[in-house]
Amino acid sequence: MVKICCIGAGYVGGPTMAVIALKCPEIEVAVVDISVSRITAWNSDTLPIYEPGLDEVVKKCRGKNLFFSTDVEKHVSEADIVFVSVNTPTKTQGLGAGKAADLTYWESAARMIADVSKSNKIVVEKSTVPVKTAEAIEKILTHNSKGIDFQILSNPEFLAEGTAIQDLFNPDRVLIGGRETPEGQKAIAALRDVYAHWVPVDRIICSNLWSAELSKLAANAFLAQRISSVNAMSALCEATGADVSQVSHAVGKDTRIGPKFLNASVGFGGSCFQKDILNLVYICECNGLPEVANYWKQVIKINDYQKTRFVNRIVSSMFNTVSGKKIAILGFAFKKDTGDTRETPAIDVCKGLLGDKALLSIYDPQVNEEQIQRDLAMKKFDWDHPVHLQPMSPTSIKQVNVVWDAYAATKDAHGVCILTEWDEFKTLDYQRIYDDMRKPAFIFDGRNVVDEAKLRAIGFIVYSIGKPLDQWLKDMPAVA
Repeated sequence: MVKICCIGAGYVGGPTMAVIALKCPEIEVAVVDISVSRITAWNSDTLPIYEPGLDEVVKKCRGKNLFFSTDVEKHVSEADIVFVSVNTPTKTQGLGAGKAADLTYWESAARMIADVSKSNKIVVEKSTVPVKTAEAIEKILTHNSKGIDFQILSNPEFLAEGTAIQDLFNPDRVLIGGRETPEGQKAIAALRDVYAHWVPVDRIICSNLWSAELSKLAANAFLAQRISSVNAMSALCEATGADVSQVSHAVGKDTRIGPKFLNASVGFGGSCFQKDILNLVYICECNGLPEVANYWKQVIKINDYQKTRFVNRIVSSMFNTVSGKKIAILGFAFKKDTGDTRETPAIDVCKGLLGDKALLSIYDPQVNEEQIQRDLAMKKFDWDHPVHLQPMSPTSIKQVNVVWDAYAATKDAHGVCILTEWDEFKTLDYQRIYDDMRKPAFIFDGRNVVDEAKLRAIGFIVYSIGKPLDQWLKDMPAVA
């Protein structure tokens, strides 16, 4: 029986291994992590991450050929294929601070694999890592190998949160990079055979190691670039009276461009986009390509500009101050159908409003109070370290109140900010919300989910990103 072990029971490791176990009943799959609380959650009825369809997959396989354990060394030593899916945060100090990936957790995983292995292994990079990481890992393994043969593969994940299970069941492509040696090709074939249980062979792309590593960074950079492009257009639309939704629709009808990732918003979030672009920037700088580095930096600059612009618009619309005013925040996750708050634009928007002494009342159907308080108190990049290495219990912010109902959040509020495109926000009783708010009542739609004409008819002053401005907003321009 082939045995697979995955180090790291997070957003990538957990769902990926669950689907492999479901599709390959003859393979034994173990997901290991040093976090006892996380493994306990994976073995319970309340999984540590929210992902549509994940519960069913885990419950079908758990205890049969899918196991979650804190006994890392036992499962690694027994495995034929070891996936490494550990945190690769952005460095906060030292060489490359603010851009380079911190490979501390990756390196310690590699050293542990070398220490406990008693048989040949295929080691698979699953975390998003900088180009040439495989080479570094290979050196650690071969210098500590005790005669054991390790083959390194890069198998980047291309999952989108909220649709991860669907993406795993029916991927656009599976990418496997390996050495161009007979042993390397044999390792590629072994992993390809696992995926071929359910993925058509023509969707399994095999490449060299460096191409596979760079493809992941490039894919995320291209996607983030599209979001920043449409967000840059949204600022121009507001200035000229154009409607960004109409512009996006017209542009997306061009088959060379296509309609995806052309929704203007308050900005992109998630664990990968910013981190991967910073990584790409650092790699370009290290390879003497400053012009290329600056090109990709601009994608992040526009994203930061969009969040700042949104906050400025709120403050300037409300008589240039939100001090002491209750502002309702609807949505905190970085997108709908996930509880993930990593790099969510809501953090920067909330911090901007708190900086102006606003009182925030926050509602998100999937994010709890502890997570929100932690996010708002945490330093940049701290979120990407394992939970047990994050600051313990951050001081909760007094100006923030987390509630479990949109109507409680908006009662007596001066303004409402929609920061996540949860479907339920489209169908709220906005007449009821208006009646319970202070007047003038403002709605700042950071995801363009509401029908602004209907809300204006109720009496709201509405700001939707990239849409023609309300007369009120024209009279109170946002100063950047």
